[in-house]
Amino acid sequence: MADTKSFDLIVIGSGPGGYVAAIRAAQLGMNVACAEAEDLGGVCLNIGCIPTKAMLSSALLVNEIKEGEQHGILAKDVTFDLGPAQERSRRVVKQMTNGIAHLFKKNKVTHLQGFGRLSGKGKVEVEASGGAKTTYAAKHVIIATGSRPRNLPSLQIDEKRIWSSTGALMQTKAPGSLFIVGAGAIGMEFADVYDAFGTNVTIVEALDRILPLEDAEVSKLMERTYKKRGMDIHAGARFQKAEIKGDGVTVTFTDKKGDDHTLDVDYVLSAVGRVPNSENLGLDSVGVKTDDAGFIQVDAHLRTNVDGVYAIGDVAGRQLLAHKASHEGIVCVEHIAGQGHHTLDYGNVPNCTYCHPEVASVGLTEEQAKEAGYDIQVGKFPWVGIGRAVAAGHTDGFIKVIRDKKYSEILGAHIVGPHATELIAEFVVGRHLESTVEEMEKAMHPHPTLSEGVAEGALAALGRAIHV
Repeated sequence: MADTKSFDLIVIGSGPGGYVAAIRAAQLGMNVACAEAEDLGGVCLNIGCIPTKAMLSSALLVNEIKEGEQHGILAKDVTFDLGPAQERSRRVVKQMTNGIAHLFKKNKVTHLQGFGRLSGKGKVEVEASGGAKTTYAAKHVIIATGSRPRNLPSLQIDEKRIWSSTGALMQTKAPGSLFIVGAGAIGMEFADVYDAFGTNVTIVEALDRILPLEDAEVSKLMERTYKKRGMDIHAGARFQKAEIKGDGVTVTFTDKKGDDHTLDVDYVLSAVGRVPNSENLGLDSVGVKTDDAGFIQVDAHLRTNVDGVYAIGDVAGRQLLAHKASHEGIVCVEHIAGQGHHTLDYGNVPNCTYCHPEVASVGLTEEQAKEAGYDIQVGKFPWVGIGRAVAAGHTDGFIKVIRDKKYSEILGAHIVGPHATELIAEFVVGRHLESTVEEMEKAMHPHPTLSEGVAEGALAALGRAIHV
C-alpha cells in the first residue's frame, strides 16, 4: 500500500502559482499534494482576477447599452442593477473552482484540506478547520501562499464601510458614492464597475498620476477618459483619514496644491497595494529568509536559502501578478524534476488593467528607456486609424511602441484601447523571440482586425505608419 503521508512534492497554497505547479509536477511524474485551507484557486480565482473580470464584463455591457441607440437598440426606461452582475460573478467563480478540483483529480494531485506550514526539514503540518493537525513528509516543498490587501494606519479595512477589493466584490447594490484610495489596477477597475452602475466615484492617488506604473501618456489619457465619464480624480494627493459616522464615512485628503478637502461618502475602497502571506508558515523552523517587507527570498530557480524549500507567486515578491505566479510554478517544478530549460524573464512580464478602455503594457516606458540611456524612436498610432475599431465604436486610445534605434529592438509597448489586454501578447511573444520592430510589421495581420494596430504601431516607431 502506498504511503499516503509522504510525497515527492507538497505545494502550500492553491492559487494560480500553486495549482499550476502541482499539476505540472504531476505531469512530470511526481507524487504531489497541495495544501489549501480555503477554496481551490486562491485569491485570483475566488476574490480577485476572475470575479472582477466578470463584473467588468457586465459594466462594459451596461455602458454599451447606454449608447445603444447608435446600434439600433431603442430601449426606453432601462435600469441597471449591480445585484445580478455580482451573482453572475460568483457563478463564474464556482465553475472555475470546480474545474481545478477536476484537474487535480485527473492529474492525481492530492488535495490536503487545511492550512499548511513547515514543521522542520522535509515536513509539512496541515491543520484542518477543526484544529486537527497531520504531518506529511516531502522531498520538496513549494510555498505559494500569495498576498492580501495592505492596511494603512489611517485606513483600517473592516469590509463594512471600509472595503478591500474583497468587500467591493461582494456588494449586491451600487452605493450612491464611493471614495477610492489608490489608482493602480485594482482601484481603476472597481471605479469602472461602480461608475457604470451609477455610483459617484472619487479617486485619490498619492503618486503624481493615476496608473503610475504605466507610461505617462497612458495615464494622461485614462484620467481624461474617467473625468469625461464624471469621475472625480485627484493625483498627487495625500489621504489623511476616514471617520465612520452612522451610515457613511467622512474622508479627508490634501490635493497636490496643498488644499484640504472633506467629503461625506457611503463607502471607501482601500486599493493601496498588498502584503505577502508569509506569517505563521513555520519559516523559522527551517530558517527560510525573508526580506524586510516579508517576501520570501528566492533565486532564479525559485529556491530559497534552504535546500528543498521553494517559493513562487506573490509571496516571493517582484510583480504581484497571477500570470507571473503560474510561470514561476512551471519554472520551479521543471527545475526540481531536472528538466529546467529556462528561467523567468521578469523584464517581459505584461501588465494588464481591465477597465474601459483597457490598458496593457510590456517592457520599458518612454521615460525608463531614456533613463536607461537608449537612443530611442517612439511611435504612436491612434485607434481611429483602424477600421475594425471604428466599426465597433471603440476608438479611444492608441498603441505606443518604443524601439532602440541601434538594433530596432522592441524596448516597450503600451496599449490603451479595445482588447488591449489580448493584443499585448503579440509584443510579449515578439520580445521573447527577440524580434525587431520591422519583424512585427512584416508578419501579416488580418484585415479588418484590431491586431492591425500592432503592425501600425510598429511602423509608427519607424516613422512610416500607413493609416495616419
